[in-house]
Amino acid sequence: MRRVLSNGSFLRFYVLLGAALLVMFVIALAGRSFIEQVRREDYREQLAALPMSLMTQRLADTPVAEREPLLERLAERLSLQLSLLPISEAELGYFERSRLERGKLLVAERPWLLQQRLPNDTWLLQARLDDWSEHQWHGSIALLGDWLAEQPIAERSSRLAELRPGSWPLQLLATLPAGLTAEQQTQLASGGVVTQLVSDRLSITLLYQLPGEQLPGEAQWLVAGPISRGDTLPLNLHLPLLVGLMIVLSLIIYLIMRSIEARMARLELAATRIASGRMETRVKVESGDFLGRLGMAFNGMANQVQSLLRGQQEMIRAVSHELRTPVARIRFAVQMVEDMTDQPAIRRQLQGIDADIVELDELVDEILTYARLGGETVNGAELETALVECRAMAERVIDTLSTLHKGLTLSLAPGPEIELLAEPRYLQRALQNLVGNACRHAKANVVIRLWDEPNLVRIDVEDDGPGIPPEARSDIFKPFARLDDSRARSSGGYGLGLSIVQKIMVGHGGSVTIDTSPTLGGARFTLLVPRRDPPA
Repeated sequence: MRRVLSNGSFLRFYVLLGAALLVMFVIALAGRSFIEQVRREDYREQLAALPMSLMTQRLADTPVAEREPLLERLAERLSLQLSLLPISEAELGYFERSRLERGKLLVAERPWLLQQRLPNDTWLLQARLDDWSEHQWHGSIALLGDWLAEQPIAERSSRLAELRPGSWPLQLLATLPAGLTAEQQTQLASGGVVTQLVSDRLSITLLYQLPGEQLPGEAQWLVAGPISRGDTLPLNLHLPLLVGLMIVLSLIIYLIMRSIEARMARLELAATRIASGRMETRVKVESGDFLGRLGMAFNGMANQVQSLLRGQQEMIRAVSHELRTPVARIRFAVQMVEDMTDQPAIRRQLQGIDADIVELDELVDEILTYARLGGETVNGAELETALVECRAMAERVIDTLSTLHKGLTLSLAPGPEIELLAEPRYLQRALQNLVGNACRHAKANVVIRLWDEPNLVRIDVEDDGPGIPPEARSDIFKPFARLDDSRARSSGGYGLGLSIVQKIMVGHGGSVTIDTSPTLGGARFTLLVPRRDPPA
């Protein structure tokens, strides 16, 4: 089983998800049990609310000296053990005392102990009984009816509203309820309590006729019920349980997916670093499951690509170095032949050969530079940076190239002094390649502009040449790439200059872009070099 789980990330995910659902099931059962306990406690409190509210109200309305006889009469009528004591002498916890201060009812079961504070008083009423019976319910309704009969008719409804009915909805009727048998009507008239069963809801309703000499039309009946059984969970208990389960389940699924996502993110980061030239990057393999095998395959691919690139670069460097020897011998031989003859035609041919040798020698230098920039010494390691004065660097490039292109005007646009941490030799080489490329295609003007921006330095090289078509701009940075029309082989160059510029910018963490010059109308190459913090 362990081997199956270690070899399948998704199988492990589903096993973890199943375990999460099992945990949710256990939590749901525990939550249901807790809510049922809370519901039962609430039901017991609601069931005892009416008699306790009635007794505390009557005691609160009675002077202190007369409370003891009243307490005895109430205890005898309801078959309860009643006691009245100061609330400060009761053995109560902090939360129990706090509930009593808010007017709540405390209920303890087996045996039943009911405790409630008298309204606006410091006395506590305690009631003890072994179990509830029909006698307590009938006695409570009769006691309530007798108390209401003592009140003026106009105040009975308001006095009734002062009580806490709990699960006993109370109302006063001016007419006898329908559906009563003659026997029940006789029982009501004789001062008894009638119990009715509502068949469709299996609920109980208690009826009692208020006693006393009453004129015709002034008789009133007290109705308590239908009594709710409290067998359904209310919404305010259901909703938190469901929301809590959803939150816990979502958190577990998130943690499971977060682990998978974190490993995939590391794989993505490694691929991005390798794509940027950091070929030494590898993925940390933590297990032998699907993602672990994917990481091992990725590392194997990276090793193979690094080996191929290293072999290619070593071959290019070796071939380029080896070309220097025959080129040097050919140049020496050409110079010897040129010294041995005075014929103009032969000397012209030898000068052409010498120019080709110079071009070949420059091409070898470009290839070596490109191979060096493509190696790990630039893309995989940090450059040795120094503080570069950008305007001074641009002026050096102009001084170097202006003597080679005397028919053009090379200028540096005015602006502030800009300093930048960069590799001085490579950055100047990149700018020189761009200016040289612009000189080969410009008609009369080449302009360098420097921009000091918050997080980077921007260097623009603009010319008034034919420009570069938009569809060809993505290809000109490829090695040996050339355009067929405006910038063709006849204009000079080897097709490596812009590739070298791009490699240098990648090494600096920047980029090179191309668009149309808004002032000269030709091409505009832009170097974006990010600023670096100085080394500590």
